[in-house]
Amino acid sequence: MELGHLRREIRTALELAVVALAPSDVIDGLAAAAGLLEALVELPPKSPPVLALVPELEKRSAKVLNEWQKWKAEHLPTGMA
Repeated sequence: MELGHLRREIRTALELAVVALAPSDVIDGLAAAAGLLEALVELPPKSPPVLALVPELEKRSAKVLNEWQKWKAEHLPTGMA
């Protein structure tokens, strides 16, 4: 996934999780991913930090997005967030 798109998806999920008062572990995971993505999208795509951090960050981002989606499905009425 392109970093800019992933960054937007994570930021949106973070904002919704905060408004929905999701558990701190969900919010913290989204916030950590959002922060790293914010830093990395400013660097050249082939720079050593991007090449070193992106593969694991993509996995972590997918995991926290899944955790958010699961919590949202279990705790928010359909159509909210």
